[in-house]
Amino acid sequence: MTSTRTSIDLTPVPQLDVATELLALLRDTATETRSDPQLEALTLAVAADLPVLLWGEPGIGKTAALTQLATALDLPLTTVIASVHEPSDFSGLPVVGDDPATQGVPMAPPDWAVRLVRAGRGLLFLDELSTAPPAVQAALLRLVLERRIGSLCLPAGIRIVAAANPRSSAADGWELSPPLANRFVHLQWTHDHEVVVRGLGGTWPRATLPRLDPQRLPDAVAFARRAVCGLLSARPGLVHRLPSSEAGRGGPWPSPRSWEMALRLIAFATAADTAREVLSMLVRGAVGDGPGLELLASLDRMDLPDPEVLLADPATAVLPERGDLRQAVLDGVVEAVRRRPERSRWDAAWTLLGRALETGAPDLVVVPASTLARLRQEDWDVPASIGRLAGVVSLSRRADQAAVRVAAGAGSGR
Repeated sequence: MTSTRTSIDLTPVPQLDVATELLALLRDTATETRSDPQLEALTLAVAADLPVLLWGEPGIGKTAALTQLATALDLPLTTVIASVHEPSDFSGLPVVGDDPATQGVPMAPPDWAVRLVRAGRGLLFLDELSTAPPAVQAALLRLVLERRIGSLCLPAGIRIVAAANPRSSAADGWELSPPLANRFVHLQWTHDHEVVVRGLGGTWPRATLPRLDPQRLPDAVAFARRAVCGLLSARPGLVHRLPSSEAGRGGPWPSPRSWEMALRLIAFATAADTAREVLSMLVRGAVGDGPGLELLASLDRMDLPDPEVLLADPATAVLPERGDLRQAVLDGVVEAVRRRPERSRWDAAWTLLGRALETGAPDLVVVPASTLARLRQEDWDVPASIGRLAGVVSLSRRADQAAVRVAAGAGSGR
């Protein structure tokens, strides 16, 4: 009987090849559509072609986010560590030609800039920006704003994103110079527990550019210009305000340049119908927290209904749900009656306050009702709708008086 033997390849597999296979499996991750406000803010600023600076502690995922963003947008990623370069790497190296007196001395750009120009598109990532010394930061000014490196101009398809650690956690960290800081939209990059856990499990949020509605572009531009110009007309001191502290000057602060960035961001956010949280991150990242919050408040007021429209038909008026916006509307209605006091308008205002009492918090009508009552003229009859409001106002006053008495008693008992 003939036996058949199966040959077995006993050649050992190189362990580095096995390790490479394991690493490939670990890198094999998927993406999913998931709400991530800071990622949405980053992609909108990139779409608006504004330089973005991500601030975050080491290991928070800034570099990984940029790598994923470049992959999702199909953009070649070029990473430049600013702190390991000389100023001449960004301003260009002088190259003496055959006849310098006639042709001049051109400034030769580095090889990575030449590759970007050849590609025509890409994502330039300036990492570790806060460890770049002042001389390097000065050389970066023209690159970030004008997209020029030596005699080379980067094409329009190049987007610039930078990352930095706070000075307290940066290796030999420096504060950003005010001119460089004012050229960026600053975003605070933090980690989300659920995103990290799901990402380590193999699924990360997908970075996508905002969907701009072509029909809304002209209105978006007009809205953004009206918002910014309206605020700066009322608050001229906000046009340019350099912070007094060194740390403040290294972050977002208002200047004509940063207000132009805020205007562009509002236009893009309006055309894309971006969430309020995302717009807040971007606006505050351009002009700072204080001016940014004022701009956001002015945007809310721009969407408020016209007091004259409400007075014309108070019975069917629709009031904002948010308490602060509803209070602003009611105050505006009372102010409109004060400017043009007429019996019909006074009655209409009371009807409107009655609707506000039925559909919202009673305390919001206390101040407008008290002010409106003082506008009554002697020959005006008290409307029937005022009865419901009188109880609310009286109760509020008694509560205030009781609070004063309690405070006074506590003070005398010390």
